[in-house]
Amino acid sequence: MRLLLVEDDNHVAAALSAVLARHGFDVTHARSGEEALQALVPGGEGFGVVLLDLGLPDQDGYEVCGKIRKRTSTPVIMVTARSDVRSRIHGLNLGADDYVVKPYDTGELLARIHAVSRRSVQEEATGSTETQVLLGPVRIELPTRQVSVNGTPVQLTRKEFDLLALLAQRPGVVFRREQIISEVWRTSWEGTGRTLEVHVASLRSKLRMPALIETVRGVGYRLVAPAV
Repeated sequence: MRLLLVEDDNHVAAALSAVLARHGFDVTHARSGEEALQALVPGGEGFGVVLLDLGLPDQDGYEVCGKIRKRTSTPVIMVTARSDVRSRIHGLNLGADDYVVKPYDTGELLARIHAVSRRSVQEEATGSTETQVLLGPVRIELPTRQVSVNGTPVQLTRKEFDLLALLAQRPGVVFRREQIISEVWRTSWEGTGRTLEVHVASLRSKLRMPALIETVRGVGYRLVAPAV
C-alpha cells in the first residue's frame, strides 16, 4: 500500500518510514502541508492512507486536513498531541477518519492504518440492495453515502457514516460497544473504544440532534427514531 506521511521532523519521519516499510508500506514523505497537497493533486499517484501530523511549519494541520478532504476521499489519520475530546471532534468534523495521540505505540498506529484502509477497500467493493433510510428529518442515502437533515446535506467521515448506518438498521435496538467496534472498525482491539465515543459525540454535533443516539450505560448505543 502507498502511504503519504506528512511530517516536518526528518528524524521522526525517517524512523517511522523505516518501520512502515518493514510492514510492507511504500511511503512518500511530505515535509509540509503544501508538499502534501501537491502530492494529492487529481490524477496523481494514489495513496491508500494519509498519515497527517498536525504540527506543520507552513499551515495548521486542521486546515490541511480540510483541504485534503476536498481533493480526495483517501482515508486520513491525524497524529496529534492534543488528547482532549473537543480537539478530536474538530478533526473529525474536518474529514479525518481517525486519529492517534502522541506518544503512540507503533502497534496501535499500524492497527489503525490497516483498519481505515481495509474499510475503504470494502466500501468500494460492497454494494447494497437498499437505497435509503428515513428517520424523521434524517435521510441516509446508502449508495452515495450522503446524509441530510431537513434537506440540508451533512458532511460525515467514513466512520461516522458507517456508525450511523449501522445504528439505523434497527432503530431502538441496543448495539453493544464490542459489536459496533467489530462491524465499523473491523477489529476487536480494546483501544478503539475511546474512538467510538468521539465518533458518537461528533455525529450528535453534526446532526444537531443529541437525542438521536442514546447511550445505554455499560452496554452500548441505540438510535432513537425521531417522532414524525
